[in-house]
Amino acid sequence: MKRLFDIVISLLALIILSPVIILTAYLIKNKLGSPVLFRQTRPGKNGIPFEMIKFRTMKDAVDINGNQLPDDERLTPFGKKLRSSSLDELPELWNVLKGDMSLVGPRPLLMEYLPLYNDEQARRHDVLPGITGWAQVNGRNAIDWETKFKLDVWYVDHHNLLLDLKILIKTLEKVFSNDDVNFSDDSTTSYFTGSKNENNHNKE
Repeated sequence: MKRLFDIVISLLALIILSPVIILTAYLIKNKLGSPVLFRQTRPGKNGIPFEMIKFRTMKDAVDINGNQLPDDERLTPFGKKLRSSSLDELPELWNVLKGDMSLVGPRPLLMEYLPLYNDEQARRHDVLPGITGWAQVNGRNAIDWETKFKLDVWYVDHHNLLLDLKILIKTLEKVFSNDDVNFSDDSTTSYFTGSKNENNHNKE
């Protein structure tokens, strides 16, 4: 039922929102240049890599030595608007339609985080990652990594279609009220350096 729900809703959303997607792509092309899409390998279900796509929100800016500037310096006011409106997440509907992601689930983070999770935190990969999730509607920008992962694992243990609907409704409420709607867990948050717990995968 969850997979069928994902297919139907993501397909309808792609069709209904196609004018918004096309206009957003046009604005990004004019304001930030090419490429319009940001592509990055992320861990999916069971940690299997997939290519996640989003709208680009940062410019290609480098220092005098040719090194890329930090993310916060490359994020333009236009890019911030894309993130605050969650428009940058719209291409992920294609990931959902393909089966790489679900509408609801733990956010797909960076591949380099995989060996840093402890055994409990790694359970967040027992389900498909999502565009939005339980942690994202429960104080995403105000909670630390440990709490965020606990919320992710709670979702893994309790997820069902009704809970997904509740999370989607809460997500829409946050988007339209402009309340803590930056659901991305990359670029704008502190880098995860490992759990404080003792049972890390990479600990000998």
